[in-house]
This record gives sequence, C-alpha cells and structure tokens, in this order.
Amino acid sequence: MKKIINGYEHILYQPLDFTRQEVSDRASEFHHLLKGRRSIRSFSDKAVEKSVVEDIINTAATAPSGANKQPWSFCAISNQEIKKAIREAAEQEEKKNYHERMSEVWLKDLEPFATNWQKPFLEIAPWLIVVFKKSYEIDDDKQVKNYYVNESVGIACGILIAAIHNAGLVTLTHTPSPMNFLSGILERPSNEKPFLLLPVGYPEKDVYVPNISRKPQKEILYYYE
Repeated sequence: MKKIINGYEHILYQPLDFTRQEVSDRASEFHHLLKGRRSIRSFSDKAVEKSVVEDIINTAATAPSGANKQPWSFCAISNQEIKKAIREAAEQEEKKNYHERMSEVWLKDLEPFATNWQKPFLEIAPWLIVVFKKSYEIDDDKQVKNYYVNESVGIACGILIAAIHNAGLVTLTHTPSPMNFLSGILERPSNEKPFLLLPVGYPEKDVYVPNISRKPQKEILYYYE
C-alpha cells in the first residue's frame, strides 16, 4: 500500500511480528552476543571475503540520518601498498601523540591496554574500513548542507561495529589524530573528512585482552516510570 503525504509517496511499514517471549529472547540474545565484543589489536592475516565486507557496510548504511541525507562514505581497503602507506602515516602521528601530545594522565589511562604508537595491525588485518563524514554534498558545483552529520555517522559506525562482531570478525576503533592523511592517501573529495578507521578481520590465535569490565547497569540506566 502507498499513500501520498505532503506530496511525497509513503509506503506501509511492515513491522517485525514476534510474540512477547520472542521479543524478550531476541533482546537477551543480542545483548549476550554484543557483550562478548572486545577491541582487538592482534589480527590474523586470514582472508575475509569481499562479499562479507559489503554486507557489513551495507548494514551500517541502514542507519538513520538527519533528513535521510546519509552523510557518509565507506572506503574498504585490502590493497597492501595502500595499507602500508596508511600504517606509516598513522604511526608518524601516533608517535608524536605518545611522545609529545598526550598528557601523563592520558598515558596512564592507556596502560591497561598495553598500546603504543606502533600499529602493525593496519597492515596485517585483511581489510581496513575508513569511514568519512560529509558536512555537505556537492550538487552542480553548489554546496548542499547535511544535517546532524556527527550524530548520523556515529550511529552508522556503531551499527558497523555490531555487524562486524555479528559476523564473527573483530575490529578496533582507531582514530589517529590528526588523520587528514587518510583523505590524501585515498584521494577523497574535499567535502569528506575522515571520521573513523577500523581494521577488520579474524583475531590472531590466543589473543589476550585486558580484564576490564563495563559500568554496571545502576550507573548507566535510570528509570522514570
């Protein structure tokens, strides 16, 4: 069924139809699935099919966005030379961060993660996904504004990370700062700015992660009934 509203065609939404028990079970199962997600810095070079990468990116692109502008671009990189160039540029910035830019408090907060300026995973992971945000579109040489860009792209990235974990893969939210070098290496247009870099693949065998916990429910959930 279709309906014209404000001069635009609307189609009838087809909701998922589950029993109350199914709703409860699916919510619990999805929480259990994502509860096992961890940020991984040690990757295997085991191949990941291009079709899998396409599916997880297409899933991310289902995210809501301001006025449905979809202000994002996803660059999926498997080319080894490009990955090497990204690693070298990222490590240049990260070395400055660790030795010049980061405060002592910041460095102390990072100690549990055993991380440093060296980022070998940027070459080892079979895929890198670089997410770009678009503050505006270019239409007939004119700038057309996008809305709620950071919020929209942030939501898409959250869905992307969930989709990666759902596929049995791992990732890491890597944000070298500054990261404008990604625009140059990937030759992106001027209306795009790098937002997030995600290595994607399988974990290396016997990967250890910090024994840390998430905040308890009582610290993040507040009911108003």
